[in-house]
Amino acid sequence: MAVLAEDWEHGGFGFYIHWPFCEAKCPYCDFNSHVTRSIDHNAWRDAYLSEIKRVAGETQGRVLRSIFFGGGTPSLMEPAVVADILTAIKAQWPVANDLEVTLEANPGSVEAGRFKAFKDAGINRISMGVQALNDADLKKLGRIHTVSEATAAFDIARATFDRVSFDLMYGRQNQTLEAWEVELKQALNMAIDHLSLYQLTIEQGTAFGDRYNAGKLRGLPTDDLGADMFERTQEICIEHGMPAYEVSNHARDGAPSRHNLIYWSYGDYIGIGPGAHGRVTLNGIRQATECYSNPTRWLNAVQQGSGEKPRTQLSRDEQASELLLMGLRVKSGVSLDRYSALARRPIEAHKLEELTELGLLAASEKSLIVSDQGFMVLNGVLRKLLED
Repeated sequence: MAVLAEDWEHGGFGFYIHWPFCEAKCPYCDFNSHVTRSIDHNAWRDAYLSEIKRVAGETQGRVLRSIFFGGGTPSLMEPAVVADILTAIKAQWPVANDLEVTLEANPGSVEAGRFKAFKDAGINRISMGVQALNDADLKKLGRIHTVSEATAAFDIARATFDRVSFDLMYGRQNQTLEAWEVELKQALNMAIDHLSLYQLTIEQGTAFGDRYNAGKLRGLPTDDLGADMFERTQEICIEHGMPAYEVSNHARDGAPSRHNLIYWSYGDYIGIGPGAHGRVTLNGIRQATECYSNPTRWLNAVQQGSGEKPRTQLSRDEQASELLLMGLRVKSGVSLDRYSALARRPIEAHKLEELTELGLLAASEKSLIVSDQGFMVLNGVLRKLLED
């Protein structure tokens, strides 16, 4: 008798390491990042190795498809620490032949020798936070690099790694549609195989959020201009052979981020490091994990045995909701059978009919797929599908 696959196996298994330190805090950033004068790299290495050993016993035997160093600015890590972490992970789990190992980097922390050391450590993909190809806007965004430094760093990455992605942000203050088109085409002429293109969002709890609340963040795009920028982004990227495979991510054939696809395909992933989240299915029960976010508290907790907060068991309804929240961001959509198996009921037919008639869903018998028009109002589509 065949053994049924667990739901997480549809998405695969990955590993996330959070490095919480940056050289400066960007005013738009709501990630768990901190600025500090000194870092004891040996203490951090020991903590990561301890956490790897702790979580390994629960999931041994699973094939690891991706490893991702995020932050913060992981390119500030000592390459020897990265090498030790990767050695420890590979000793605990079998890895896929095409294992993707990504490290996030900021242009200001890049040099040729350091990148070669990261490659020797086992990194095979770089994701670079460029954010703008305009010095004035880089300054407004609080970035500590210039355009010339960004392009120089990209050239180093391109000469060192086969796979390089970089991020750009649009919908910036006083940015016109025409200026964004020029900048996007410049980026596409630089790009190797992947681009992440995000519209600037104002998050509460950030410096930009505080300025916005005080009425001091001027020149943000109207909703109509933001929609036009999104639409032109899709068109121009298609013309350059780099269509969107997810709301904000574009890749050439065969080059999507395998790690992020684990998230969007609602697979399992371990998360270690301050503030890291995870999803781990054990004995048929999917659990949400979260680590303590304060770096000092996390280090102390690891020394006491675990950097995790108490885990949360996810109900089947919560899992089905998360499947939609993550999976509908991807162009390929969500399997209707998979949703029904998790929720133990299908999505209500009248919701699908209404959204399809509005042109927000693409008609499909087997999958729930958001249309190009629907991606522009994705949050509204999700609210409709998830409402009681």
